[in-house]
Amino acid sequence: MLIGLAVLALGSDLPMGRLSMPGAGFVPTLVAVFTILLGGLVVIGGRASPPFSSLDWSDSRHAGTIVLTTAIGVTLYTVVGFVITMGLLLLALLVVAERRNIVRATVFSLVIVILVFGLFDKLLKAPLPSGPLGF
Repeated sequence: MLIGLAVLALGSDLPMGRLSMPGAGFVPTLVAVFTILLGGLVVIGGRASPPFSSLDWSDSRHAGTIVLTTAIGVTLYTVVGFVITMGLLLLALLVVAERRNIVRATVFSLVIVILVFGLFDKLLKAPLPSGPLGF
C-alpha cells in the first residue's frame, strides 16, 4: 500500500489526459490505485492466514529457481531480445523448474512466444526489444 501511495505522490505532476486519450500519468495512477486496494485486501485477509513462523519452507528451492531464472531473463531481455529471451525463459521454467517434457515444453514455448510477439509487435504495433539477430 505504501508503494502505491508513493507512486501516486511521485506521479502527481504527470498529466492524466482523458479516457479516450490517456496521458502519461493515467496508467501509473491506475496501477497505484489497484496496488493500494489489493494491499488493503491482503491486510484485511491476513488475519485468516497462519502465522509466518509456522509456514513450511520445503518448497523454497523451487521458488528460488523460478526467481533466479526470471531475474536472468529480465537482465537479458534488452540485450538478447524479446523472442530469444522469452523463449528460453519459458523453456527453462518448464523444463528445469517444473520438470516438464522437453519436447512439449519447447513446442509450448515457441507457440506462446510467437503469439505474444505477433500480438504486441504486429497487431498492437508496440515495439519489443530486438536482439542481435533482428528479432
